[in-house]
Amino acid sequence: MPIPGSGLAKGLAVTLRTMTKRSHTAQYPEVQPELPPRSRGVIGLFEENCTVCMLCARECPDWCIYIDSHKETVPASTPGGRERSRNVLDRFAIDFSLCMYCGICIEVCPFDALFWSPEFEYAETDIHELTHERDKLREWMWTVPAPPALDPAAEEPKEIAAARKAVEKAEAAAAATAAEAAARAAETEPPTEPPTEPTPEGDA
Repeated sequence: MPIPGSGLAKGLAVTLRTMTKRSHTAQYPEVQPELPPRSRGVIGLFEENCTVCMLCARECPDWCIYIDSHKETVPASTPGGRERSRNVLDRFAIDFSLCMYCGICIEVCPFDALFWSPEFEYAETDIHELTHERDKLREWMWTVPAPPALDPAAEEPKEIAAARKAVEKAEAAAAATAAEAAARAAETEPPTEPPTEPTPEGDA
């Protein structure tokens, strides 16, 4: 059976140990905290990669992403070709007063247009100012840290493996074609006779 009062003694022991330790005070904002490199601060937008597919806005559980776009006609690049239409981004905004930092929009983006930035100092006195437009999101893009290096023991990415196999297959086909052409050329060449040695005049 437990000794009566043992739980209280353990709690007081923890309190005494804590009282004897020196407290650590973070001197923020004079001293900036050292955050992990992949901290979820804000979302940066790499506008050049955005194709206005609307996938991030549809998958957002808080509906805090606002996207506006229009269509433009692209003239044919070759004579006789047909014109094509493409989406042009007009507005990309995120309401960080609604965002719960789940990262779903970043995960579902098929063109790598959204990234996590460790920036966290964007507090406002008015809640309406927490809706940041694409210009601000683009500024945060340049604070996104570089991705960590790949594990040398990890498996090769499927895209790289497929590209490498395609290159090796093309090189093997080219080598086989060259060898076949060389063999065909060797078969069609007439045999060359060795030169005959002149006979000495004295021999009869």
